[in-house]
Amino acid sequence: MADNDQKNQDQNAQQTQSGNESQPAESPEKKSSRKFVIIGVVVLLAIIAGLFYWHSTYYEDTDDAQVDGDLYQVSARVAGQVIKVNVTDNQKVEAGDVIAEIDPRDYQVALEQAEANLSNAKATYLQATANVPITSTEVHTTVGTTGSDITSAQASIAQATKQAAASQARVDQARANATKAQLDVDRYTPLVQRDVISKQQYDQAIADAAATKAALTEAEATVIAQNEAVRIAQQRLSTARFQSSQAVANGPKQVEVQRARAEAANAQIQQAQAQVDQARLNLGYAHITAPTAGIINKKNVAVGQNVSVGQNMLTIIPLDNLWITANFKETQLESIRPNQEVEIDVDALGGRKYKGKVVQIGGATGSRLSLFPPENATGNYVKVVQRIPVRIDLEKDENKDHLLRPGYSVVPKVAVK
Repeated sequence: MADNDQKNQDQNAQQTQSGNESQPAESPEKKSSRKFVIIGVVVLLAIIAGLFYWHSTYYEDTDDAQVDGDLYQVSARVAGQVIKVNVTDNQKVEAGDVIAEIDPRDYQVALEQAEANLSNAKATYLQATANVPITSTEVHTTVGTTGSDITSAQASIAQATKQAAASQARVDQARANATKAQLDVDRYTPLVQRDVISKQQYDQAIADAAATKAALTEAEATVIAQNEAVRIAQQRLSTARFQSSQAVANGPKQVEVQRARAEAANAQIQQAQAQVDQARLNLGYAHITAPTAGIINKKNVAVGQNVSVGQNMLTIIPLDNLWITANFKETQLESIRPNQEVEIDVDALGGRKYKGKVVQIGGATGSRLSLFPPENATGNYVKVVQRIPVRIDLEKDENKDHLLRPGYSVVPKVAVK
């Protein structure tokens, strides 16, 4: 058995050796061509990798980006009871659509009252303006009247002075006559006693003396009266002159006072007009309208609810005026500049691409603007690459179908070369 096994092994070894000797040896040309193929593949891969890297330097992208927009909080501008609500959650509205209505009756009454006050103010103004020329005429009339009074008083003084002088002359004459008559009486007295003259002649002398004395008394009284007339005329002249000076001095002031009243009445008209405008605005505020087109969300108003001024009623999510907020790493901002073109991939729309443009680069990192910014001056410090928000605006009419929504995740690709 052992001999047979040894014999079989020898035969197998011979067959193997004879088989190896029968295969031809590989040629050097084949080895050289295989080497060139491998080198070519490696060079091609290196070129592809270089081209890929070179192409990647033309763009900067990030997946930390979202669609952004202004959310409009619609609130009541006047207080009152809600009588009608025209929208529901997730309903689309256009700018100017009536969202809700507040009971307008109180504001209608306030408007009517304000309009009545305006009419009253206008009537007061008309009266005040009409009194301005009347006051001016009265002032001129007063000045003219006092001038006439002065002239009349001066004439009265002149006349009274002349009459007083004439009366004084009559006094002098009466005094002379009285003196002569008394002298006649004194001369006739001894004569009548000696019966040189008749008793009748003596009595006539006494009567003439009494008459001349009475005439003197009357003339003196007339002088006193004429002097009093002169004094009264002088007083009238002083009064007329004082009134004239007062009219000249106070007349313009009276006119100015009346004009000031007219201006005050005009100011009351403006104040009343402002109250009318405010009342009309409040009445208009009873109809709450959409400030922009968008989707209704977070509606918290119902019919019968009493709302106060400033109370939030709902939120409108706009469909226009949307932009992209992309949070790029600070190491990516070296080549990003405003007005660079951007290609935007929207995940929710199956990778639909939009065109945009870089508008602004944020003023601070997101961590610095957070509620609790990091304090790197304490504890151990580990450097973390920060992100800066970059605003990207869509090109015109890119979102005309209004498929974008605030909060959508997008991937912006900025062309930096």
